[in-house]
Amino acid sequence: MDTNMETDKLLIIPLGGLGEIGKNLTVFRYGEDIVILDCGLAFPEEDMLGIDLVIPDMTYLMDNKDKIRAVVLTHGHEDHIGSLFHLLRQVDVPVYSSRLTLGLVEGRLKEYNISESKLIPVAPGDSIVIGQFKIGFIRVNHSISDALGVYFKTPVGTVVHTGDFKIDQTPVDGKLIDIHKFAELGEQGVLVLLSDSTNAERPGYTKSEQTVTDSLNQHFHAAKGRIILTTFASNVSRLQQAINSACEYGRKVTLLGRSMVTVVTKATELGYMNIPDGVLIDVDEIRNYPDNQILILTTGSQGEPMAALSRLASRSHKSIELTQGDMVLIAATPIPGNERSVGRTIDALIRQGIDVIYERSSGIHVSGHGSQEELTLILNIVRPKFLIPVHGEHRMLKSHGKLANKLGIPKENIFIGENGHIFEFTAETGRFAGKVTAGKVFVDGLGVGDIGNIVLRDRRQLSQDGVVIVVVALDKQRGCVLDGPDIVSRGFVYIRDSDELISEARNIVKGVLERLENGPVSQWAPLKAGIRDALTKYLIAKTGRKPMILPIIVDI
Repeated sequence: MDTNMETDKLLIIPLGGLGEIGKNLTVFRYGEDIVILDCGLAFPEEDMLGIDLVIPDMTYLMDNKDKIRAVVLTHGHEDHIGSLFHLLRQVDVPVYSSRLTLGLVEGRLKEYNISESKLIPVAPGDSIVIGQFKIGFIRVNHSISDALGVYFKTPVGTVVHTGDFKIDQTPVDGKLIDIHKFAELGEQGVLVLLSDSTNAERPGYTKSEQTVTDSLNQHFHAAKGRIILTTFASNVSRLQQAINSACEYGRKVTLLGRSMVTVVTKATELGYMNIPDGVLIDVDEIRNYPDNQILILTTGSQGEPMAALSRLASRSHKSIELTQGDMVLIAATPIPGNERSVGRTIDALIRQGIDVIYERSSGIHVSGHGSQEELTLILNIVRPKFLIPVHGEHRMLKSHGKLANKLGIPKENIFIGENGHIFEFTAETGRFAGKVTAGKVFVDGLGVGDIGNIVLRDRRQLSQDGVVIVVVALDKQRGCVLDGPDIVSRGFVYIRDSDELISEARNIVKGVLERLENGPVSQWAPLKAGIRDALTKYLIAKTGRKPMILPIIVDI
């Protein structure tokens, strides 16, 4: 798209977080100034074979990197900070957020050998000026401490972004959402509101985090053996609640999983967690205590194959083996797409005779996102001219839009967008003004973006029908076969049980090779294509399957 923007227009460009859960990234641009709000990742879906992480396509940012002035982070969940490190390797700009969020970022920067010198802490009530933007920070409640809402005062009007939020009357840390600041901004006039849509389909209010304490205490009182509690490592308030219950019921606490250790260490260091001396023990010390004096806090609430809980479920953990009498508390709900992997983990635990508490109705987990009544309250006190529902799948965005329309915001002022949409605003108008490049970039090992849809398609084919390899030795000068064809099958058929099929497949390949004219062979490609086509037709006819066929021709 044309990067020569008129200076009296505000552009809001979501590159992630619309029509999906995760990889939240929104660009705010006025003239030659760009501020990025959040820079998150998403976890791979089941059909993304071998992919470790999914991050936003940052092509637009790379095309305009000289205009990027800063990154602002609302909170420390991976879906808001997880791709920051890929951005900062290419763009050297300051990063503003709360102390806990920057503490979590800091550890990751060290892993990527990126300088921490431009991490700048801010607090609720602070404001900063970056280019044409005056940016202010508002305390909100979420399932991690130090979460922020953000407002942008621009030459055309004020934009408010709630961040991930709920309205919690009894938060664990005692710090209430600053409703007064939202109301003050509403009184002054808000041009655009971007608001969390995750629970827009859910009526009523989201329960307070404090209700989890009572439920945890009930389970701790009932448990006769070890308690294994899993949640997001970044859910600092939930971890503190679990440790408080452990202290009340005389249990020692051990941590499993690198991210769990990292977050607890950093949160304690910064004063966001309080763990009495002597409560934390090393995993090797567990054997020194009876089972009813142990709490294990572990990663793996999303069924991740390599996380500690999954290894416990498969009996492959190097340090701990679960036994009947243990209780597993899953204090998280599955991210959309992870339901099956979470279900498999739960089944594996139950097969071992483990008591697993995982239903939302058990009370050991409440959402960190506001439901319809909370969204209604924010809409009523902010009273925006325009609304962009964010952070949710399409049906959630639509539900949020319908809610706003019932409250009096005209349909034409409610923008249900997609990643890459350009929302253009003046002091009086708002419109959809085209698209920029947006999408998914796959991270596989150390590779970022080198795996695309073609590679994933090949991986899916390999996983479904396997591969057949045809090896032929040819004399390229004379155009004659010296050896083969040999056929190797992996994931297609077991060769020892398929002699007739493999023998006929060889004959098919020989037939293709016999059509070679005597004389030099100038190119391998037509020959490989002929082998592939002939063998594919035969194998589909015989088996109904279409394996990947790889002809390998050796010139001797």
